[in-house]
Amino acid sequence: MRMLKKLIYGLLGLFVIFLVIGLMLPTQYEVQRSIIIDAEPEAIYPNVVNLRAWPQWGVWFIRDPNMQITYSGPDRAIGMQSTWLSEVQGNGEVEIVQLEHNKRVVYQLRFVKKNIGSTGQVTLELKPEGTRVTWTDSGKVSDNPMDRYAALMMDDILGPDIEMGLENLKTVVENSG
Repeated sequence: MRMLKKLIYGLLGLFVIFLVIGLMLPTQYEVQRSIIIDAEPEAIYPNVVNLRAWPQWGVWFIRDPNMQITYSGPDRAIGMQSTWLSEVQGNGEVEIVQLEHNKRVVYQLRFVKKNIGSTGQVTLELKPEGTRVTWTDSGKVSDNPMDRYAALMMDDILGPDIEMGLENLKTVVENSG
């Protein structure tokens, strides 16, 4: 009986430590990846500013060919929105919130049912070897310790998808010209 009490107290102690550490973890995260594309910014920008072009290179769209996508708002401008329904990738929406022609597209991403979202940015910077395309996604999680652990791992969770999206964008752009 005494051994069982020690085991229960030990497990309870580990759980408390896990919670306390979780409460000390950050609630903010940022994931960033870059790639060099052998093209001018003018050739890349239309693929990023036009949400209708994202299914050609965005990894999430490629994973679910049955995704239902609708578009609203002004085309290739601030306020353009894409809304999708997907059993594989979840339901969500993205809206363009800032633009700098041939240089930067900023968007807000929301997964409504899960009540999570992020801010993303794709920047284009001309370099001697081509255009450096940098994709950044950042957000904030709740104060829940489990969410904070997830934020700690967000680079490993989201980073590979951003890398693959950039590789796909490179292929689309370099093969279109």
